[in-house]
Amino acid sequence: MKITEHIARHSGTTQFTFEILPPLKGQSINQLFEVCDELMEFNPPFVDVTYHREEHVYKDAGNGLLEMKVIKKRPGTVGICAAIQGKYKVDAIPHILCGGFSKEDTENFLIDLDFLEIDNVVALRGDALKSETYFTSSPDGHSYANELVGQIANLNKGIYLDDELQNSHATDFCIGVSGYPEKHMEAPSMESDIHFLKKKVAAGASYVVTQMFFDNQKYFDYVKQLRAEEIEVPIIPGLKPLSTLKQLNMIPHRFHVDLPEALVKEVIKCKDNKAVKQVGIEWCIAQSQELKKAKVPFLHYYSMSKSDNIKAIAKEVF
Repeated sequence: MKITEHIARHSGTTQFTFEILPPLKGQSINQLFEVCDELMEFNPPFVDVTYHREEHVYKDAGNGLLEMKVIKKRPGTVGICAAIQGKYKVDAIPHILCGGFSKEDTENFLIDLDFLEIDNVVALRGDALKSETYFTSSPDGHSYANELVGQIANLNKGIYLDDELQNSHATDFCIGVSGYPEKHMEAPSMESDIHFLKKKVAAGASYVVTQMFFDNQKYFDYVKQLRAEEIEVPIIPGLKPLSTLKQLNMIPHRFHVDLPEALVKEVIKCKDNKAVKQVGIEWCIAQSQELKKAKVPFLHYYSMSKSDNIKAIAKEVF
């Protein structure tokens, strides 16, 4: 079922959803099933599954030389989506990136999803490789998420890369994209960031999932700004509870997200990560309850494939 259909079916009710990471190569999918088993009691209509592009690593080839190898540490997004839909009878939503995909790769990826009766995708540009200062698209790939959305929207019209195809099948994907209540780290201004989000919606996106935030007012202000720009699609808040002291510095640095002073003060008082996790749970519960009162369509939790803190939050909210 499409995300827009889930929203229409449960109009005015906030639903619980979460996102998981594929396991590291060599690990079992059963680890993900254990996470899902713990969270299915909260009746999520869908589960997001992230996609992780290739990485370049350099290994000693002898004689003082280094050999570059391309590896993918977390493969399996499509297989995980198929397994989740089969096991739990909920929608699984794969992420699809510009980085690491040619347009042909993208089309074939989408064909596989269509054959598996996966109805939704989240279209993202993706991050730069660790070896890159700025994002670089793959050869014959997309440079921007709105271009990727446009290709998916074209496939929904039966328009394939090979324009000589006869009687081509039209897919029917519901397309999600990302939004940034504190603006994307590469955007020069919020106005610029919203401009490009508007392009993604115009290209065919049906809903927006936000980057994590820890101050609900930033989400409410963001939605107000988007509505003023006539972006009327659903804006789904994405939440992540703090769980370690290290995240106090890592999250602002890596994601360019501000942490409220009140939250920082509570975390600094903590003697260990167990205490930090409890502070993170309590803060996220308060965020969730306020957002639920505002009747957001979903509360979407970035679980990082761990269930204990997300379950503790969901028990208090749903």
